[in-house]
Formats: sequence, structure tokens, C-alpha cells
Amino acid sequence: MSLREIVSRRQAVLAPGAANALFARIIEDLGFECVYVTGAGIANMALGAPDIGLTSLDDIAQTVSRIADAVALPLIVDADTGFGNEVNTWRTMKVLERAGAAAIQLEDQEFPKRCGHFNGKSVVALDAMLPKIRAAADARTRDTLIIARTDALAVEGIDAALDRAEAFIEAGADLCFVEAPRDAEQMRRIAQLRVPQVANIVHGGKTPPLPQAELADMGFGIVLYANAALQAAVRASVEVLGSLKATGSLDAVHDKLASFEERQAAVAKDRWDALEQQFAAREA
Repeated sequence: MSLREIVSRRQAVLAPGAANALFARIIEDLGFECVYVTGAGIANMALGAPDIGLTSLDDIAQTVSRIADAVALPLIVDADTGFGNEVNTWRTMKVLERAGAAAIQLEDQEFPKRCGHFNGKSVVALDAMLPKIRAAADARTRDTLIIARTDALAVEGIDAALDRAEAFIEAGADLCFVEAPRDAEQMRRIAQLRVPQVANIVHGGKTPPLPQAELADMGFGIVLYANAALQAAVRASVEVLGSLKATGSLDAVHDKLASFEERQAAVAKDRWDALEQQFAAREA
């Protein structure tokens, strides 16, 4: 099923985030319908840095390409602010579409952007954002969706954020993403916009973690859990490695570890074995 078909159902389809191909493989194996390639996750995992605009287009494209090689699911790609003006955004669409994106997400923060659940955000003028949306639409060569995100709610309030979203739709956005609503009433208003909407549930963030069923009733198209896997991995790594440092063994935390067999299953080793056997049979 295409990503457009998925989001058009407005059933709050869950999109877990992956910052690497391994997380994407797990997401696919568990039966999710799409993957969110998280810019914050790439900054955290690849750079060991916070989400404050330090990643480059090359960083994102390389990760997208690797994930696209590993899974068949549609990839929703965080393209930050387009990495520059409308000309840069045109190229960003070209590069990420070629890498395997089914959708790119563009946002209206001033550069350097920061995590949508951080304080101190600021947004560009509307007439600086709309040309980027039009440029992305002009650059695409297939049905790659444009998700236009606004962080104006934190700066100018919910009414201004909704006005921006409407302007984004007029400019050609296929979905909108009003970041960091503070309560269910704001989320309900967002979901009523005329194209499918994105909800972003961040553990410990500003948006209430409403269940999928409630978000589906509101009419959201996609629900991001952008860094749930990353947060789980950080917690588990600290616990396991902390125990190893303290005790000199893994005895106390062995139940926190995937088995050797589970690890090989996560990377589809059986498929690679079958491929090796296929080529060996041809040579015999």
C-alpha cells in the first residue's frame, strides 16, 4: 500500500522512528506499515549530539539509503528546514527521493532548527516557507508526499499555527504537522484541517500521549513515535553496561539482552544465508 493510501485512511497509523537500518528492520518485522526516519535520532545516534540543526543533507540521505536497502516499508523522512532556501529545498527533494523517501517533512523554524519539544524556538516568515513547499513539489518525480510542519504554536499560538497550516496546504503540502500541541482540544482542532495531519508523541514531551484509538477518532493520518526505539535503547544500554562495569559480567542483566538467535533474526541472517546458497548452487 502506498503512503498516500495509508495516510488518507485517517486512522492514526503508527509510524515508529528509526535512526538506522536495524531499528527499521525491527519496525518492519513487527508489522508496522511505515517508518519515520528521524532527524533527531540521526543527530543523537550518528553524531552523539542533540537535535539543534547539526545534521547535514548528506547525513540524512546516507541513512535513508541504507534503510531503503534494508526494508520495503514507505519511509517518511525528516528533512528539517530543507537545508537552506527554496533552491536548496528543491535539491533536498531530489536527493531524498532518490535515496528512497516516500515523503519528506519540511519545517518553518529559523535555522539552526531545534527539537520541536525544546524551548526557545522561532519561525521564519510565511513568505519564506511557502516557496520551499512549491520548490519541493516542483522537484519530485513520483508521488513523494510533502509534509509541511509548523512550530508556530509555541511562538504565536494555536490560531496562527492553523492559519499557517492552511497556507501550507494552498502551497501544495499533502499533509500538515502542527508541532507540540498542549492539550486534546488543540489536537482536535488540528485534526480537522482538510488534508491528513501528523501527530507527534514524544515520551516526556509537551504533547499529551493520547492513545491511537482516540487520535484515530479525531482523524489524524499518522502518529509519530519518532524516538521510542532510541529512548528504549539508551535506557537498556545504560542499565546493561552499567551492570557490566559494576560487576564485571552480564549475569545480573542477561534477561535484558536479546539472544544471539534473536539478534541474527533482527538482521535477517537467514535471507543472506539463502542468497549465499543460491549463488553457490549456480557455481556447482
